[in-house]
Amino acid sequence: MKYINLDRLSGLGTLVRHSLCLSSLCLLVFTSEVSAEMLDVEKDELKFGFIKLTDMAPLAIAKEKGYFEDEGLYVTLEPQANWKVLLDRVITGELDGAHMLAGQPLAATIGFGTKAHIITPFSMDLNGNGITVSNEVWALMKPYLPKQADGRPVHPIRAEYLKKVVDQFKAEGKPFKMGMVFPVSTHNYELRYWLASGGIHPGYYSKTDISGQIKADALLSVTPPPQMPSTLEAGTINGYCVGEPWNQQAVFKGIGVPVITDYEIWKDNPEKVFGITREFSEKYPKTTLAFTKALIRAAKWLDENNNANRMEAVKILAKSEYVGADAEVIANSMTGTFEYEKGDKRDVPDFNVFYRYFATYPYYSDAVWYLSQMRRWGQITEGKPDSWYADIAKTVYRPDIYLNAAKLVVADGHAPAADFPWDSSGYRDPQSAFIDGFTFDGHKPNAYLQQFPIGLKGADQVNGAEVVSN
Repeated sequence: MKYINLDRLSGLGTLVRHSLCLSSLCLLVFTSEVSAEMLDVEKDELKFGFIKLTDMAPLAIAKEKGYFEDEGLYVTLEPQANWKVLLDRVITGELDGAHMLAGQPLAATIGFGTKAHIITPFSMDLNGNGITVSNEVWALMKPYLPKQADGRPVHPIRAEYLKKVVDQFKAEGKPFKMGMVFPVSTHNYELRYWLASGGIHPGYYSKTDISGQIKADALLSVTPPPQMPSTLEAGTINGYCVGEPWNQQAVFKGIGVPVITDYEIWKDNPEKVFGITREFSEKYPKTTLAFTKALIRAAKWLDENNNANRMEAVKILAKSEYVGADAEVIANSMTGTFEYEKGDKRDVPDFNVFYRYFATYPYYSDAVWYLSQMRRWGQITEGKPDSWYADIAKTVYRPDIYLNAAKLVVADGHAPAADFPWDSSGYRDPQSAFIDGFTFDGHKPNAYLQQFPIGLKGADQVNGAEVVSN
């Protein structure tokens, strides 16, 4: 059944609006006229899941601005307890789709954890995460940090300065513990990347040990995002990697100090995706195009006019049904700044990117990078040829669906054609804007892995507590 929101038809004239109310025949005629640009969606009532993070913003904006409704979709947004519950509910069909960690569709499809073929037709954002340490750890790190002329630390802060603290903990017989949100989260891989770049081993996974702590100097474990600040305050962990607003929350509460953002670890890195089952996309192809159109429009609104809409977005996200954090905390990162040590607020205009730089396009090379990190840390237990990485990327990331939706957005007059990478091969140019200076070419994941002094490569496997090469 299609529903018409009369409040949104105020400019159509009194006679037409009266006709809607007088006759079901007139309603049918009118619906056909106003829906000329709508897809004939197979399923118009949808439930989407999300975790309470600011990068769920495209979903909230698509709903609040009526973009879903413009496509004939009536969407319920439902926060989920954690990433595992969210994925499981998409797999079972309790949710039609969800805001997901970029690694989740890939891991599910290759069978790391729950096995299911999940796809993504839409990348939700770039950047957006940070790494925070406790006040105790910050006090131990700070004397080693190079300073600017004004006395503030030079950024980015490299993990080599944290290594001195980790070594001190080890000498005192104390474990150094850090939180991340999920084993296949961007946060896990970004935290591991930063730690390893400073000589801190973040640990391996194996077939028989999925703790991720084999040979680890820093012990990483899962903590749900909203619980990060309280877990840090309780002393259960010494630091964490999470999305906003939970790094800024530590600053506001005075319990920790963000030391680096993921933008500084890997400039303009892909962050979340929107995930659905392959079965959903095949059963409801027009519905898939319709919600992708709405999400593209929402992402555009979030970035347009040099982020002019961000304060309005902050007020929306602050609502209890979305992120539910103080607007002031959300604004600290959503509006182009980021506060590190209390009072040390710096301009980071691209901390959250939702649309520019082709942020919404699901690049195969982004998928390959996440798969390479799964291999580096042992979640993919055996070496794979470059062709395997490409094949998996193409079964999960779906730029074909995305570009079909984008064509319709352009045809509707909601975005210019120049906003989309029509001729892309699906691979970004080789990228070198990483904190360690290494270059990533999505066509050559095995050569990429060979560059790292810490991490599995080639035929390496983890056997017990040792790495062996076959």
